[in-house]
Amino acid sequence: MSENVSKQIRSEVTKEGKLLISIKNTEIPVPKEDEVLIKIEATPINPSDLGLLIGPADVSSMTVSGEGEDSEVNMDIPENFLRVVTDRIGQSLPVGNEGGGIVVAAGGKDTEELVGKTVGVAGGSMYSQYRCVKASSCFVMNEGTTPEESASCFVNPLTSLAMVETMRMENHSALVHTAAGSNLGQMLIKICLSEEVPLVNIIRKEEHVNKLADIGAKYVCNSSKDTFLEDLINALIETKATIAFDATGGGKLSGQILTAMEVAASKTASEYNRYGSDTFKQVYIYGGLDRSPTTLTRSFGFSWSLGGWLLTPFITKIGPERFNELKQRVVDEIKTTFASHYTKEISLAEVLLPENINVYSKQSTGEKYLINPNKY
Repeated sequence: MSENVSKQIRSEVTKEGKLLISIKNTEIPVPKEDEVLIKIEATPINPSDLGLLIGPADVSSMTVSGEGEDSEVNMDIPENFLRVVTDRIGQSLPVGNEGGGIVVAAGGKDTEELVGKTVGVAGGSMYSQYRCVKASSCFVMNEGTTPEESASCFVNPLTSLAMVETMRMENHSALVHTAAGSNLGQMLIKICLSEEVPLVNIIRKEEHVNKLADIGAKYVCNSSKDTFLEDLINALIETKATIAFDATGGGKLSGQILTAMEVAASKTASEYNRYGSDTFKQVYIYGGLDRSPTTLTRSFGFSWSLGGWLLTPFITKIGPERFNELKQRVVDEIKTTFASHYTKEISLAEVLLPENINVYSKQSTGEKYLINPNKY
């Protein structure tokens, strides 16, 4: 085998309606003057990665041919979901939004100082042994930080910081977050505690209540309990939260949050308004843990909005100066506020094992996998 080979995970949709996942060989890229070459040693499987890796494929239809790094995973894509991936047909796409590793080469004199440094980076194609990126996009870690610690430096840390930034920019004073037991949710709790921002946390499992309480969460509502709406309304009355970020997307949760916000606002209103309260209520959907249709039962007046929210457009909105400030905070607090936790480390070949796919594809809170592309 050539020493100039870098292996990477790729996902392809075929015209027959199949999704294929495999490991391909590519040449190790040579960095340009403003770039560095990183040996990737840790890269997480985030929900946002699964959208490309598996997409709408039916995991229960999975078959695997070959062995080890020569394996190929084959899944059926339900006919009603094919239109979602039409633009992908025939394209073998590299996967992985973010990762951490060691800089092993620099393209120019201005970037030579990064050689040997541990960095975190986002930019796609991270399920690769080697990745070439612009030096300016790297999170250069402080001494003593490992690639594993820096692997999730971008998506969750910056998303949690950006939620608080969005709250302030849109003149809200407290917020609601779903999937609060996740790594991102725990980061958000720590941020809000340090900045004295009231936060209402929504979880789906009672076992997460104590875990969140241990890190300081004051308001935790379990959406699976019969008292959920009552608990949520009481938390909203106390916090006056009028903006929410919903990771589930589908189902009735976004509508329930709007309804609870309306009830909380009406309880403190001075007079009745047949059009509902004047309090503006905002719910942003930023994930798709639930792929079912989003259901709204119109019981929250007319002063409300439901929309999508993504990190990348937000970064563009705040500009490079504020973005660099947030990046530096992540670097400085990567072992504390922004520490991530994983249940298993796997190699590229192990990404293709059915027993692993069946676990990480469920996107279950507390079962996050970390890939080491250079593990054998």
